Order: sequence, then C-alpha cells, then structure tokens
Amino acid sequence: QTNPTLTGAREGQKAANEAVPIATANGRPDVQASGSYSELFPRSNGTNFTPDRTLNGRADVTVPLYLGGAVKNAVRAAENRVEAGIAGLRATESAIFSAVVAAYMDVIRDEAIVDLNRAQVGVLQVNLEATRDRFEIGDLTRTDVAQSEARLALATSSLEAARANLIRSKEIYIQLVGKPPENLEAPPPLPNLPDSPDSAVSVALENNPDLIAAKELREAARYDRKGAEASRLPQVIGFGAGNYSNNLGSIDSGTLPAFDKTSTSAQVGVRASLPLYQGGQPAAQIRQAQARMGQAIEQEIAAEREAIAQTRAAYASWKAAQDVISASERAVAANELSLEGTRAENSVGNRTILDILNAEQELLNSKVQLVKARRNAYVAGFSLLASMG
Repeated sequence: QTNPTLTGAREGQKAANEAVPIATANGRPDVQASGSYSELFPRSNGTNFTPDRTLNGRADVTVPLYLGGAVKNAVRAAENRVEAGIAGLRATESAIFSAVVAAYMDVIRDEAIVDLNRAQVGVLQVNLEATRDRFEIGDLTRTDVAQSEARLALATSSLEAARANLIRSKEIYIQLVGKPPENLEAPPPLPNLPDSPDSAVSVALENNPDLIAAKELREAARYDRKGAEASRLPQVIGFGAGNYSNNLGSIDSGTLPAFDKTSTSAQVGVRASLPLYQGGQPAAQIRQAQARMGQAIEQEIAAEREAIAQTRAAYASWKAAQDVISASERAVAANELSLEGTRAENSVGNRTILDILNAEQELLNSKVQLVKARRNAYVAGFSLLASMG
C-alpha cells in the first residue's frame, strides 16, 4: 500500500494503459470548430459594401477511410505493450514482495541472534564468577580466569554486533514497508513448492512475468514493423466543411435595404494520397522496425534463459537450506549433549574450563546457524515461487 517503488510502478502502468486509446484515436473522425469576430477601423459606414464588423464560423470533419493499416497495427502494438506492462508490474510486485519477505525474516533472524548472544553473555558471566570463586580457593589457575574473561569479552562484542545488525534490518524493513516491525509472527508455510527443478522450470516458462513481458514486447515490435510498412501505402480520407458568415447589419446604406447580411456554405469530399518518393524514409523506418523486432526476439530468448537459471538456482538454494536446517538441528542436539557431558566431566577433573567454553561456543554457533538456515530456507522458497511466477 505504501511502498513508493510499487505505487510508482502502478501509476506507470496507468500511463501505459492510455497508449491504446491514444492509438485508437488516430483512426477515428476528427471534428474541429472555429469562430472569429472582427471590427473594421475606421468605419466605412457601409457605403462601399465593406462590412464594419463580421462574425465567421467554420466546422471541419475528417474521417480516415484507409491508412494502410497504420492505425490497426499501432493499436495492436499498444495493446501488447499494455500486457507487457502488466507483466512488468507483476515482476515489480514480485521483487518488492521478495525484498519484504527477506527483510521480515532478517528481523526475526537478527532478533533471535540477539537473544542467543544475550543469553550467552549471561552464561559466560556466571561461568566467570564461578571460575573466580574456584580460583580463590585454589581449585583453578589464573589462566582459567583469563580464558573466561576473554570469552565474555568476545561474547559481549558479538552481542553488540548482533544489535547493530538488528537495527540495520529494522531500518530496511521500514524502508520497504513504511512502518517499524512490531511483534512479528512466524511466517506461514509456503504453498505450491515444486517437487523437482524440472517441474519448477516448466511452471516458470508459463508464468514468469519477465518472460511474459518479453514475449509481449516481441509481439509489439512485430506490429511496429507492419505499421512501418503503411508509410508506403496510399491513404484515403473523407472530409466535410461548413462555413457561416454574418456582417451583423454593418452593410446598410439605405440604397440596398434587402442586401443579404449572412452567408453559408458546405462541402463534402474524399481525398486520396499516394506516396511516390519520400527520400528513402519509409525504407529506413521499415529496416529500423525490423532490427528492433530482432532485438526483441533476442531479449525474449535472454529472458527465457534467465528465468530458467533463476528457477534452478532458487530451487538449489531452497533444497540446500532445507538440508542445512536438518544438519543444524542435529548439531544443536549434539552440542547440547556435549556441553552437558563436558560440565559433568569438569566437575570430576577430566575437563578444563577451556573445554567448557569451547562447548558453549559451539552450541551457540550451531543455534545461530540453525536460525540463519531457517531464514535462508524461507527466503529461498519465496524466491523460487517468485521466479516460477
């Protein structure tokens, strides 16, 4: 509702829609009327048949009868460009929606990472206090205390970096959505995800908006070429005109009391024109239109290749993110068990403080990796659906 890129694209499409009635107007009748009123100075007193004042009116009507197909092809080209614009608007929507989904998931991800790092700082603070207490009674060395202090300092710096990343993600969200994120809920499951990259590509070839736009622009270029050929053909136009003149009684010397003070006339006809020599302009315009049609064909091929590449790449990213989620979940479970065992072994002297710190860090890393993988999987899945159209 408020994203300026999206609302601007919608206004641009409204402007593009008007190209059809503009092109259609060139094949419709044209009616014009004009009028004038004039005064003569100095006055003739109406003695020399020259009026002192006149009122004139004229109406002209022209009706295109045959224009060599120029209007018909221009209308069809405009209609194809409207369809291309609609597909382009869909592509803009898709890009904005994908960016919003990414920003939404970035905020959720960074909030989770901040919470994990905050919890890690709390754990390391407790560890440091316990290490200092055991150092006071001679159970640990000064090295153990230094290691705990170093890990706490690193965790604190990571927490500040995570907070900065969260602020950046929120600002990007505000930039796209128009208001700050508040109480973001977990996103719903994505529908219609494909079973294989081939099935995704087959859908994309039918529905990808960029490819559809390229196809419509190619068709528009084809009609442009046909329209360019019309400049070589004859044109037939029907016309009609009517004139009215009134001297408003300014010719009346008394000698001609019955002098007619008004006059009207009308004419109707057909005008035909046949171009014989135009300096080579029509041939150049036809060649130009032919070259642009060739360019549009190549752009359609490029759009098709890009749609296929994007779809396959998005599918691969989505599947990889799913695998990373599964692996990260197993890593989190294993690291939780490892941390628990390391702490138990440290209590009987088989593990050092450094082992505990390493186990805690590995658990944090695996949890952060899981959060990132879930974000990446959702964004990749949405991008896959976007590339499929």
